[in-house]
Amino acid sequence: MTDPTNPDYYKTGFGGHEVIDITEHLNFCRGSAVKYLARAGRKDPTKELEDLRKARWYVDREIKRLEGSK
Repeated sequence: MTDPTNPDYYKTGFGGHEVIDITEHLNFCRGSAVKYLARAGRKDPTKELEDLRKARWYVDREIKRLEGSK
């Protein structure tokens, strides 16, 4: 039975590590971008581009935040 809160696609392809092991050490936007990049197309291959666009959105938001703090 698949665990609905921790499905297999969260765990595969990362050397036994889960994406959350990495992202919990980043701020929200950076962690979200990494999450979408790492999992792009794993849940639904037809939404791979959508996942990559979401990652880009978070990166752009982080860039704006950094530019605004200068």
